Amino acid sequence: MLWFLTCVAALIGGYFIYGAFIEKVFGINEHRTTPAHTKNDGVDYVPMSTKKVYLVQLLNIAGVGPIFGPIMGALYGPAAMLWIVIGCIFAGAVHDYFSGMLSIRNGGASVPTITGRYLGNGAKHFMNVFAIVLLLLVGVVFVSAPAGMITNLINDKTDFTMTMSVMVAIIFGYYIIATIVPVDKIIGRFYPLFGALLIFMSVGLITAVGLSSEHTVLGGYEVSDMFTNLNPNDMPIWPALFITIACGAISGFHATQSPLMARCMQNEKNGRFVFYGAMIGEGVIALIWCALALSFFGTMDELAAAVASGGPGNVVYSASFGLLGLFGGVLAFLGVVILPITSGDTAFRSSRLILAEYFNLEQKTLRNRLLMALPLFVIGGILTQVDFGIIWRYFGFANQSTAVMMLWTASAYLLRHNKLHWITTVPAMFMTTVCVTFILNNSTLGFGLPMNFSTIAGILFTLGVTTLVIKTSKGKGEDELPGEKQDVPNTATQKV
Repeated sequence: MLWFLTCVAALIGGYFIYGAFIEKVFGINEHRTTPAHTKNDGVDYVPMSTKKVYLVQLLNIAGVGPIFGPIMGALYGPAAMLWIVIGCIFAGAVHDYFSGMLSIRNGGASVPTITGRYLGNGAKHFMNVFAIVLLLLVGVVFVSAPAGMITNLINDKTDFTMTMSVMVAIIFGYYIIATIVPVDKIIGRFYPLFGALLIFMSVGLITAVGLSSEHTVLGGYEVSDMFTNLNPNDMPIWPALFITIACGAISGFHATQSPLMARCMQNEKNGRFVFYGAMIGEGVIALIWCALALSFFGTMDELAAAVASGGPGNVVYSASFGLLGLFGGVLAFLGVVILPITSGDTAFRSSRLILAEYFNLEQKTLRNRLLMALPLFVIGGILTQVDFGIIWRYFGFANQSTAVMMLWTASAYLLRHNKLHWITTVPAMFMTTVCVTFILNNSTLGFGLPMNFSTIAGILFTLGVTTLVIKTSKGKGEDELPGEKQDVPNTATQKV
């Protein structure tokens, strides 16, 4: 229990210490009017209270990522918890903060537009394609995962396929509605309650472990195991662990979600709480599920068997009902089911807005929103027929590659303004090396090259990108966006 609490304390400390440092380097301007007021359209740009924005942001970025990823990462042993803590403080929360704050500074722009502004049009076109692909994969994952979990809960063995199809149709129907209605009607109204449920569920489960006489946090693992790879399938930690655990440490999906709340945030001074803080909250949730996976199953072989028999969803089911009984288990399990649903709809919403920016099509009218959204749902529906395991593997790589692009975008911004760019450049270099090494070495998704060669190639590629970004961005400054002023007095009264 001590190591788990130490990890949680480290995350909280990271928010107050390193988060404050990141905020200082960025340089907030609390007197600058945010897009929630300058572009208020009653649909996507809607001022909301800080508490609501935080809870919605937490749900938007969470999904099943901070649950499924850490469960899969737990197969490597307690070493996974170290990556969650270090990655969250120095990479993930920094990534989320800049993706949100740069959106605010750019009129609520989506990640491709931001990337294009600081890295050039080539990067913008690449990110437009990559972000849409990622969001479609996320949307499909976050349809299939909750549909499968609900079907398992119903336990309809007579016609599993039919029940699964019905669940997929129901969830897709909800997604269509939530994607096109104003953000404050469903997302802003109900998601804060779901966010509170998520926190309550996670704390309840880890408390049950702490009070249990049968289970202990981290099970029988020793402190020395923190630095040991215990994977029963002999899977190497490098670079697979850093792809497997994404949403609990760093996730490019968050860069697509932060602009949604950047369009609703009323003051720049709330950015650290909303963006950096939500990622720290997700890190705590990831730690809880990593610890649950290690503690509930006595040995690594038992955990591996549970994953093999029903995926990470089976681990969620077993732990929820095993620790909290029938009533508590149902609440906890439904809390996990809600997570992907509340991220899936915002994934499609983000896709709609990215396409609208690309085609320069206003989204105030329902007709235009449907014009952008319906083709996305058709493609998403087709992709649900693809095996979930295949979709998840591609999602993991696309996810971390998007994070790489966002971190380099933040570095370019800091370089342009002669600020301390290493706070984003170092994690960008690390994650670039991870992604390149992974795609070169992995035989399923990539080229199946030897690990040593792949790692060296990844390092050399990263050094080349670092040199290019520094050379092309340092001290260039930036022009004002058309119709935007850098300092507009914030006279709006903020809700609390």
